[in-house]
Amino acid sequence: MDLELSEEHAALRATVEDFAQKEVAPVIGEFYERGEFPYELVRKMGAMGLFGLPIAEEHGGMGGDYFALCLALEELARVDSSVAITLEAGVSLGAMPISRFGSDEQKAKWLPQLAAGEKLGAFGLTEPGGGSDAGATRTTAKLDGDEWVINGSKCFITNSGTDITEIVTVTAVTGERDGKKEISAIVVPSGTPGFTVSEKYSKVGWSASDTRELFFDDVRVPAENLLGERGRGYAQFLSILDEGRIAIAALSVGLAQGCVDESLRYAHEREAFGHPIGHYQAIQFKIADMEVRAHTARLAYYAAAAKMLKGQPFKKEAAIAKLVSSNAAMDNARDATQIFGGYGFMNEYPVGRFYRDAKILEIGEGTSEVQRMLIARHLGL
Repeated sequence: MDLELSEEHAALRATVEDFAQKEVAPVIGEFYERGEFPYELVRKMGAMGLFGLPIAEEHGGMGGDYFALCLALEELARVDSSVAITLEAGVSLGAMPISRFGSDEQKAKWLPQLAAGEKLGAFGLTEPGGGSDAGATRTTAKLDGDEWVINGSKCFITNSGTDITEIVTVTAVTGERDGKKEISAIVVPSGTPGFTVSEKYSKVGWSASDTRELFFDDVRVPAENLLGERGRGYAQFLSILDEGRIAIAALSVGLAQGCVDESLRYAHEREAFGHPIGHYQAIQFKIADMEVRAHTARLAYYAAAAKMLKGQPFKKEAAIAKLVSSNAAMDNARDATQIFGGYGFMNEYPVGRFYRDAKILEIGEGTSEVQRMLIARHLGL
């Protein structure tokens, strides 16, 4: 079993690490404080090909694999999670549904701009009052001639209201089948009449990313905007979430490792009682535990990604990776803040942002409780 990165993956990781340190780190704090979306950084990531990493070359992508995206997310999140989640949502939730389930016409129409990072896509699943019960969809779509008429709302949708958002793919009830809701996926272009995007949420973390509530009031889109097979929308999105959990795990590992990076630097610089604080065993042990968490979580997402790339079942492994990694991120953010003391409570220091950003990782793309439920099911419970 070889855990060494291939030459291509290692080169990509190093390239993104360099970009994160030189381009993102010096400016992202100001964007975060202002709650401003970093359009120029997104443009640069697009020019690097990051938004097209797992997209086929024939559709304007890089023709790489999903693990390449995960490596990029880890390196970005070592510096900032707002930038990382913008990439994750733009690719995993925005472009991949089109790539996985779209018709040739849909791929040709939307993927090139999404893969180039010139436009962003979003994924409209969660609804007010729904939360973890994603199957409790209330948004409806009725076929009227050659158009779908959509009514309802979605909440907590990333990348849905930027100036470069092109499409939002939404799940909606399109009828009933065998006494159950028939849920389908439909692509809604930004600016469609009746499609309203709320003001940005005031969030605890991810302050430089875009997250909004969406409203659909008799929104009409062409019938050919149906994504994949009618009635398969919920199943399609569940498979997208399985992949996305590996991506979120990678992002979580990045945050956890970023906490180690910052704490190591601070332990050498900060002096107390005549010595650098890294001289004291209490700090040494805390940082050692942080490194153990990051290392273990990285192995978990590597293992899940390996099974996915081999075409093997990976739902359980993805749930394990997401659970372990989000826990590591939260624990490391707390410990890093403690190591920094009062300075850790200041937003001018990265660990302050890390602390604010970590909690959502235990909630988004399936809460920790949902991950435990999935793991238990795979154990036959």
